[in-house]
Amino acid sequence: MNVKDEKVTSWTDAKKILSESEKKKELVYEQKNALDHLRKFCKLPDKKYEKMIEELRGIEKLKERHIVNIINFLPDNQNDIRVLFANDRLVLTEDDKKKIIKIIKDNK
Repeated sequence: MNVKDEKVTSWTDAKKILSESEKKKELVYEQKNALDHLRKFCKLPDKKYEKMIEELRGIEKLKERHIVNIINFLPDNQNDIRVLFANDRLVLTEDDKKKIIKIIKDNK
């Protein structure tokens, strides 16, 4: 198998993709497990998900993979954001962290 392209995907998008695939054909074991997990833990409604993505894109320092991590984990406080990006070279100001927390709280 050759990988042609790689894209970071949020849990919400993965849940949509697997749900659509489930309607077309039977999923393999790993896909069923992934879909079950996503149905249990991915509770963000589509409208709020889209709005949150747009608002997070307004923060210039965030790349697409950062936005996906934020949406997947929905950190509750600035310390959670710090932990989320501990292994990344992303330097966020306190103001950026406050904006992220406000966006998450407004859209939960």
